[in-house]
Amino acid sequence: MPFIGILSNPVFISCVITSILAQILKLPLEYLRTKSWDWSLIFGTGGMPSSHSAVVTAAAAGVGHYVGFDTPLFGLAFAIASVVIYDATNIRRQAGFHAQQINRIIQELFEGKTKPVQEFEELREVLGHSPGEALGGIILGLLVSIVTWLIWE
Repeated sequence: MPFIGILSNPVFISCVITSILAQILKLPLEYLRTKSWDWSLIFGTGGMPSSHSAVVTAAAAGVGHYVGFDTPLFGLAFAIASVVIYDATNIRRQAGFHAQQINRIIQELFEGKTKPVQEFEELREVLGHSPGEALGGIILGLLVSIVTWLIWE
């Protein structure tokens, strides 16, 4: 099948449509919240709805509908969707809080405040993983996968 066949792939089409809709919906929803138009949301990340969460959910659901919810491919799609959604709601969100605090510190310093950061909410410092932690996760995933395959051979 030539590459152009991707245009007849319902899961791909669903993901593209979902991504476009999510980005477009950010405009009126943000306007309702702030009463101002922020056109940068069309190409930016963050905001309501999460395009990351929407696309991976569309992909996983599409795989389930077209290939079957009882297939290994759906299991993979679900796992990827779970990781992306977790990352979007936890790690990227914490990184956003860090950016807000850093911006506030810089602004207070430029305004000449003698005591910058009057109120400070402690931020999570560990967001990512060390190489050893990643290797531990890889080994665990491989072991569980092998045991599951041996049980349901």
